[in-house]
Amino acid sequence: MNEQPSQSDLNIQQIDPTLYNEDLAPLKPEHRTWGAFEIFNVWSNDIQSLFGYTLAASLFLSYGLNGWAVMAAIILAGIIVMFLVNLTGKPSVKYGIPFPVMVRASMGVRGANLPAMLRAIVGIFWYGVQTYFASTAVALLITALFGVGNGGTFLGLSGVAWLSFVIVWLFQIAIFWQGIERIKHFLNWAGPLVYGVMVVLMIVVWVQAGSELLPAIGTIFSGSGEQGGLGAFLAIVGTMVAYFAAVVINFGDFTRFVKTERQMKLGNLLGLPLNVAFFSFIALIITAGTLVLFGEALTNPADIVERVDSLPLTIVAALTFFAATVGINLVANFIPPAYDLANLFPSKISFKMGGLITAVIAFFVGALWISVISQIGVPGFVNALGAIVAPFYGIIVVDYYLIKRQHLNMQELFSSAPGSAYYYVNGWNTRALIAFGVAAMFSLSTVLVPALASLGGYGWLIGAGLGGVFYYGLMKRFKAAPVMAEQKAG
Repeated sequence: MNEQPSQSDLNIQQIDPTLYNEDLAPLKPEHRTWGAFEIFNVWSNDIQSLFGYTLAASLFLSYGLNGWAVMAAIILAGIIVMFLVNLTGKPSVKYGIPFPVMVRASMGVRGANLPAMLRAIVGIFWYGVQTYFASTAVALLITALFGVGNGGTFLGLSGVAWLSFVIVWLFQIAIFWQGIERIKHFLNWAGPLVYGVMVVLMIVVWVQAGSELLPAIGTIFSGSGEQGGLGAFLAIVGTMVAYFAAVVINFGDFTRFVKTERQMKLGNLLGLPLNVAFFSFIALIITAGTLVLFGEALTNPADIVERVDSLPLTIVAALTFFAATVGINLVANFIPPAYDLANLFPSKISFKMGGLITAVIAFFVGALWISVISQIGVPGFVNALGAIVAPFYGIIVVDYYLIKRQHLNMQELFSSAPGSAYYYVNGWNTRALIAFGVAAMFSLSTVLVPALASLGGYGWLIGAGLGGVFYYGLMKRFKAAPVMAEQKAG
């Protein structure tokens, strides 16, 4: 059942204001303007943040593995994520709907608010944190250009830091407020720019390191041999998959704008295994260069720029770090909560209003990051929420491909009438809730239980898998008519 929906299928006939607004409605094919390049840049911006670079570089140093094994693990992780997002992205390409609408099919038209809210909380939190980190790049730029001292601080931030934070916060709102096309243009500009600068930095480091670079690469590539083994290999794979996990579930928020499934798959191929491998290679070269130039392997780009002590490089690097971090913030932490909040009260909250609410709450998260939040273990709480979200992936995929057989009724996704296809029991699919609850207990335990800490890297994958298995076990008897059966059972 993979036929394309007709134009009439995508026109919602009976509008329920508690489930519908223009931003949540199926996007018509003629209004979809994204291709493979745009999807590639979604992933480029996701990996090219300050944290993304540090992660890629540190993988070669932290696990004691041979460099080829590290590259293989990174590429395998890219392939796994590509497979995962091809599955979650396909229904949104077909029907033009965002994640919070897609999840109504499995969780129920009211039950969909649960994963949407959990995803929104995680997104809003990290949006605030990433806004702070992007502001450090702007502060670096202002200090380099004007030589402004730090002076006194308020809530752990200097005057320059506060000014930089507000600039970044307003800049992101300005881009977002102009709509998805403006966001697309920013991502299309930021992705290649960051790559260009990284390649230039790699060449500069290569030239300065000279003949000593290749032996340094060999030293890093050889690995320490202290850990190694299959466990280290799987840990790298799990870490890289977990890095992309936030976008995996709600990838439909982006693919609803893509013209064809083929374009989506090509963008994912270029943007994930190939892109991640190339970016990691660049990170390896630069890290080896720092070993030659400074006597130690530096994995934080800001530390590298500080050691070089060059005004032109500082300016370029600051602008690049800013663009890269804003890029990942828009992709992973701004657009998803905007849709998720719009799904809660569609008649009152539009996509833009959801984004504004996200920005306002996130302002306080970022402003209090240094003085309060980073000190009291809140990130652990948010990571726990992220782990809880994992089972929804398995539930969504199993429901769409195995239970619904790749066919959704668009009219019923926007209907809260008792007896409608996705109403289940008072708007909630109780079987999906049970599957979620049981699977979430495991994925959460990998974050909270010390004895399971070794599974933390790939706890998300296992949680997603368990969610799908439990859901299929509970719903398989109702594949022919899951809705009516659920209602009778309830």
